[in-house]
Amino acid sequence: MEPIKPLKAKAYGSIPHLPNSRMGPADHHVSPGQARICCDKARDKHDLVIVQEKLDGSCTAVAKIQGQIIALGRAGYLAETSPYEQHQLFAQWVQDNQKRFSDCLKEGERLVGEWLAQAHSTRYTLHHAPWVVFDLMQGTTRQPFASMMDRVSEYFVTPRVLSADGPCDVETMLHLLEPSGHGAVDPVEGAVWRVERRGAVDFLAKFVRPDKVDGIYLPEISGLPAVWNWRP
Repeated sequence: MEPIKPLKAKAYGSIPHLPNSRMGPADHHVSPGQARICCDKARDKHDLVIVQEKLDGSCTAVAKIQGQIIALGRAGYLAETSPYEQHQLFAQWVQDNQKRFSDCLKEGERLVGEWLAQAHSTRYTLHHAPWVVFDLMQGTTRQPFASMMDRVSEYFVTPRVLSADGPCDVETMLHLLEPSGHGAVDPVEGAVWRVERRGAVDFLAKFVRPDKVDGIYLPEISGLPAVWNWRP
């Protein structure tokens, strides 16, 4: 059977990196001007810069399409069709929490978050649900942070806010990062900068520790059994 993409597109794209962030072969940097806005100097009073702890799991999404709640992998395919157990567990978790999603989402919207059930490069001792929501979207448009929190915080966990007082340099972020707000056992991998302007999301940027190694706890890389942060 042909794989189905209910959104006809990816559920989520990639976030560009700040200078000196650890990058993969397909990653790219923000522009020098965007890096300055994140870390050094806002353009003017209309720039809002929010920095949040970056979580290390599997990027997944939940969409409301024709009234139905649908669990998706990052690439946009149905989570239940994934060959990986972690995504099948996500599909079941979404099914078990269907009412929460239905109450939170409007038609055509989707929540995007980090599914932390299986350890990738960071182990967690979770004291909250295994899914952490970081975006509320319709198409390619992100809801502003305040609007997202007004809608989401009643239903789901969101990433810890490290700073919301204007630009925040990487050194300051690293100082604020530990200890994790989400129970990370290993060093927290980094942070995400969210820049908004006049009530709309302008751009996102991220910083990943240079010493981070991808997927060290995944069986296909480690050759060892899966490490689970959460199982039903």
